[in-house]
Amino acid sequence: MSDQNSDNMSSMSGDNMSGMGSGDLSNTTRKMIMHSSLYWGKDAIIVFPNWPNEDIGMYILAFFFVFLLAVASEVLSISPTVRGGTSPTKAGAVQAGVYAFHIGFTYLIMLSVMSFNVGIFLAAVAGHTLGFFLVKARTQALVNQPQADPKV
Repeated sequence: MSDQNSDNMSSMSGDNMSGMGSGDLSNTTRKMIMHSSLYWGKDAIIVFPNWPNEDIGMYILAFFFVFLLAVASEVLSISPTVRGGTSPTKAGAVQAGVYAFHIGFTYLIMLSVMSFNVGIFLAAVAGHTLGFFLVKARTQALVNQPQADPKV
């Protein structure tokens, strides 16, 4: 039994790599390396394997995708107002649905930022900033609306 364990350990450590050429191993290893510090470049892996796949067009698409997700996340962060007279179940279902989208978008943004790509990080921050601005500008506009004068 100990001989079998040592054979398994040697094959796991790479001593007995039958069927794999050294070129195959280096290509596989290079594709699987994930960055653990911030870096700048189009060779990112964002959320899905092989995306954007070192293609500048797909990297730009990923950049805008993360930006729009961040804007949407901030816009969805405010609960929708429910009209009076709506059943509590329906109002709760609408608010829960909006909340589910908000949380889903937020987690996708988090996973994208975990690629450690500076461009994706900046897209997320810029998207959250624009979304926050849109939400606060709308709130301020509603607060500053002239109130209807009640007729006495």
